[in-house]
Amino acid sequence: MKTVESPTYYFATRKYDLSFPRLAEDIDADVVVIGGGFSGINTALELAEQGITNIVVLEAKYLGYGGTGRNGGQVMAGIGHDLNKVKKHVGEKGLETIFKISNLGASIIADRVKRYDIDADLSRGYGYLAYNERQTKTLRVWEKEFKAVDPDQDIELLTGKDVQKVVGSRVYTAALKHMGGGHVHSLNLLLGEAKALTSYGARIFEHSPVVEVTYGDRVTVRTPGGTVRAAKMLWACDSFLADLEPYIYKKTINTYAFQLMTESLPDSLIEQISPIRGAFSDISPIINYYRVTRENRLLFGSATRFIEYTPSDLAEWNRKLLLQIFPYLDKVKIDLAWGGPMACSANLFPQIGSLPEHKNVFYVQGYSGFGVTPSHIVCKVLAEGMSEGSARYDLMSSIHHMDIIAKDKLRNVWMTLGKTWNQASGYWTGRR
Repeated sequence: MKTVESPTYYFATRKYDLSFPRLAEDIDADVVVIGGGFSGINTALELAEQGITNIVVLEAKYLGYGGTGRNGGQVMAGIGHDLNKVKKHVGEKGLETIFKISNLGASIIADRVKRYDIDADLSRGYGYLAYNERQTKTLRVWEKEFKAVDPDQDIELLTGKDVQKVVGSRVYTAALKHMGGGHVHSLNLLLGEAKALTSYGARIFEHSPVVEVTYGDRVTVRTPGGTVRAAKMLWACDSFLADLEPYIYKKTINTYAFQLMTESLPDSLIEQISPIRGAFSDISPIINYYRVTRENRLLFGSATRFIEYTPSDLAEWNRKLLLQIFPYLDKVKIDLAWGGPMACSANLFPQIGSLPEHKNVFYVQGYSGFGVTPSHIVCKVLAEGMSEGSARYDLMSSIHHMDIIAKDKLRNVWMTLGKTWNQASGYWTGRR
């Protein structure tokens, strides 16, 4: 799809001039990872930090080609869209465990940036936004929950005119300020993490698409130029899996999100848009999300609300949504617009585990558009499962994920029905 090939803000402002060779020989490893995005690199780095360093990462294009290089860069709390959707699989105690670890993402990212001196423009300040009293009521619940998990953090619910203290828009009735969250240049974060991974001796190969996998006590992965034989394997392709592994491919379905980037704006306008220079998202079933950047630009993104389709003009489509929130930006120039696929699971919760017939073959996928921060949590848990095992891994891998029938032929139909259902159900879940 043409949206995937469109230039993005992240690649235009990357600070790491990293490139890796194609695989051109037959090699052995302890672990082979398929996919060079947050999931693949994060899991490999977690394993390397545990002492498992004979790792090979294979990327079909180049690092960050997928969702990692085309997202909003939001650093926010949580895993998945609604933890209650997995409660029947994990029980009350399991849900409590997941809720407790769901707040770890921001601190993992901050620790990673500090430990490896990663230049990724990590900034603090997040706002969860409500359009009406139903959503404001939901934010009041979130405020209590966030404070219970992180009582020392600056978390405050603002209503009425006080909303302007964090975001310069009159369309919102409330804003939950969470200074533990924020935003990051996701591609620079990934590249910094990849650089850290290679410092442990791990090997990364770009432009090395997988053409065949043979499972067994040692997995053999073949690319056009060579093979990797490894004791363990990880599928970390998410929306770019393309039926390489049918068992997990049928458990997600792709939708698309679209972003724009404005021209560089004067300090006075940036301060009006965001006094905290933060990142924001509303809490609707399908959100608008945006943030300011270090270059004084505004990055804005969203997805279609009900009907699944790709707008013919991404810049104009997103601009209309942007002006509903910030009408005073009507004269601002749009410099870039792009989009990309997101792999969604039926319960909108990320999937980790191993193949039923091949316990040495692991997978991670299905972030459902909510992956920058959760991937750092989920992959920490996944690495525990791939090494010594853990109760957290056993818990998260026990969650059942249903197959999506005829996902390719009926993709637009299923996504339209799913979006319509989520929009409608939002009225009684406090999200509309």
